[in-house]
Amino acid sequence: MIAILEILKYILPALVVFATVYYLVDAHFKQQLRVLNQQQKLEAQKLTLPLKLQAYERLILLFERLALDQLLLRVRGAGMTVGELQGALLIAISQEFDHNVSQQLYVSETLWQMVSFTKSELLSLVSKAGEGLDPAGSDEQLVHRLLLVQEQLGTANPMLKTQMAIRTEAGKLF
Repeated sequence: MIAILEILKYILPALVVFATVYYLVDAHFKQQLRVLNQQQKLEAQKLTLPLKLQAYERLILLFERLALDQLLLRVRGAGMTVGELQGALLIAISQEFDHNVSQQLYVSETLWQMVSFTKSELLSLVSKAGEGLDPAGSDEQLVHRLLLVQEQLGTANPMLKTQMAIRTEAGKLF
């Protein structure tokens, strides 16, 4: 029995020292891991922040280019018919959107859904504006309808709402 007590007299303090050292070393390594993770996040932010800002800039530019007045200035040609202008507008909208589809990597899912919805609404607006018009008629009729619809939308214009959402999300980066 005395031998067991003698052994315990050496083993118990050794176990306490071992447990203390283990706890301290474990805490130290966990702290080092947290510091390393924070450094990696900071490095990643240094790389991705400019890309995110560029994505927001490109999306704002996309909607500036898709504004009906700007779109009509770029797409409309002399002597176009309603059908030609409507087709050209639909193609231009799709191409502008497709050119910027990679920006979804850098923006939130919610914002990208708004961007996609706004594109669909714009395509729908152009399609509906041409309904009831003679496809061989003067493009002036379609232009008049499009500008009238845009005026009627006013602040309910999905393009304006999406642009505001882009600015809001970009502002959260700072």
